Amino acid sequence: MIKPRSSQPPQGAARIPHDAVRRLFAGTLCAAALCGLVPAALAQTAAPAASSSPSLLVLGDSLSAEYGLPRGTGWVALLEARLRERKFDYRVVNASISGDTTSGGVSRLPALLARHRPGVVVIELGSNDALRGLSLQMTEQNLNKMVQASRQAGARVLLVGMQIPPNYGRDYTQRFQQLFSKVAKEQQAALLPFLLDGVAQHIELFQPDRLHPTAQAQPRLLDNVWPRLEPLLGTGKS
Repeated sequence: MIKPRSSQPPQGAARIPHDAVRRLFAGTLCAAALCGLVPAALAQTAAPAASSSPSLLVLGDSLSAEYGLPRGTGWVALLEARLRERKFDYRVVNASISGDTTSGGVSRLPALLARHRPGVVVIELGSNDALRGLSLQMTEQNLNKMVQASRQAGARVLLVGMQIPPNYGRDYTQRFQQLFSKVAKEQQAALLPFLLDGVAQHIELFQPDRLHPTAQAQPRLLDNVWPRLEPLLGTGKS
């Protein structure tokens, strides 16, 4: 299991008391740090399918890896179904691993790009970096590297942003939130500012541990992603 290095905010960060919503939100974000590897996700990266369809690669953490959900009910699986329904000829490769960081993504991405040659890459990483109090400069550098590598491989990129609870200190919290838009602007990549928009403040959309969105929440996550992703799909319809 990959856990946060410390439950304390970064040194010098001011503490802000949580209300119920903040506790829920903080717990939700911890989903990315409390889980082990997801064999199903790894299995999808083992070898490319024998298909002429372009691939759509999702590189994420537990929020994209179906933690605690029946297989096939996560937002990435729903995305695959929506692509079929709307006649987009893409093969979805979910390379998400629970607990992954941007450093892990940088390490894994070159092989994934070489193996799957995706037309579109969705990058949903960064929450674990902040939860572990890692350098935001390093997180920003890693996101830049992943976007650059994807673009150099000929893929269009969607960067998925996240937020952290305010007890990490206003400065750290704001800088973390802003780094996604900064990277997207510098790299001219598409951006979804917040994956959990419309979900984070609804306790009924979380599993009993109050850490992970339920299957019922997954369509909302997909609805958040879709408007930013669809323009990147081009004319890739069957």
